[in-house]
Amino acid sequence: MAEVIGVRFKTVGKIYYFDPNGETFSLSQRVIVETARGVECGEVAMPNREVDDSTIVKPLKPVMRAATEEDLKRVAENSRKEKEAFRICLKKIADHKLGMKLIDVEYTFDNSKILFYFTADGRVDFRELVKDLASVFRTRIELRQIGVRDESKMLGGMGICGRPFCCSSFLGEFQPVSIKMAKEQGLSLNPVKISGTCGRLMCCLKYEQNAYDDLLRITPRVGAIVATPEGRGMVEEVSLLTGQLKVRLDQQREALPRAYSRKDVKIIKDGRGKIRKEEPEPAAQKE
Repeated sequence: MAEVIGVRFKTVGKIYYFDPNGETFSLSQRVIVETARGVECGEVAMPNREVDDSTIVKPLKPVMRAATEEDLKRVAENSRKEKEAFRICLKKIADHKLGMKLIDVEYTFDNSKILFYFTADGRVDFRELVKDLASVFRTRIELRQIGVRDESKMLGGMGICGRPFCCSSFLGEFQPVSIKMAKEQGLSLNPVKISGTCGRLMCCLKYEQNAYDDLLRITPRVGAIVATPEGRGMVEEVSLLTGQLKVRLDQQREALPRAYSRKDVKIIKDGRGKIRKEEPEPAAQKE
């Protein structure tokens, strides 16, 4: 086990572990740390705690210090300079007639590098643009091409559900999303209805999947043979979230299906024709 703190560098970004170096840090406190791209100022997203060594990417770098008033002033100044750099870069892109869309600009804490994030349909030859920007800012310039999901995370916006994008409000990292998840959640497979503003499958399909997996384990599928208080029948419709089933009873084939709660039925065969075996009750413990 090792004592660590979790530090985040963007509002809703990935959390990185650092060695607290014998100090105690509180949630939301600003700290100065050394990263792969230089000295950075981050926010404590996870106070001191012990974690298993297997979860740590070694070597674990120590926290340099808690951020001072001077450090916070520099962060604010960098934020102001980023807006000016964004304006200048937009003009340079237009001058060079490049097919790219500038998304964000970021100064490193020590001003040793400026990062420009952009999107483009294909590869872009931006070598002349880099030289031009370096002559203006007199520091290292890095241009990073990002995907449409990253663009949505950086810019933010409102989803089709009427709430702010999940990626820009609480999801730290993107997870793989598959069409199978939409199928299991009973959603329309129309790409327009299950895609986010970025054009990719909605992130909520992934983080809601665990709940649907639990419900699928305890809910009969369409086509399952079940025993109801009124007799045996076949499930014709399922609402996973409410737990309501519509069952056509064997003895009332001509009648409309009847509604039952999943708690009130017992599965005889699931929707794939497999017979559900009774699980043995746990043996009573001896005193």
